[in-house]
Amino acid sequence: MPEPETLNLTKTIISPMPGLIIDIFVKVGDTVCDGQDLCIIEAMKMQNVMKSEIEGKVKAVHVKPADSVGVDEVLIEFE
Repeated sequence: MPEPETLNLTKTIISPMPGLIIDIFVKVGDTVCDGQDLCIIEAMKMQNVMKSEIEGKVKAVHVKPADSVGVDEVLIEFE
């Protein structure tokens, strides 16, 4: 039986819940620090701020304001 593939999620920000992207505070090439606000997701009429858990440079932003996202969807990637 093949070994299950393990994903390295340390350099990604994933959506913890389904919701709507309200605002994004970073763009590709930005350098972020630990604890910096990255984006806001609205779910069940509550706005949840997604914060960076690492320091790094933004490699890709996969969403834009007004996008609907599902649980475990990749939002932002770091280099």
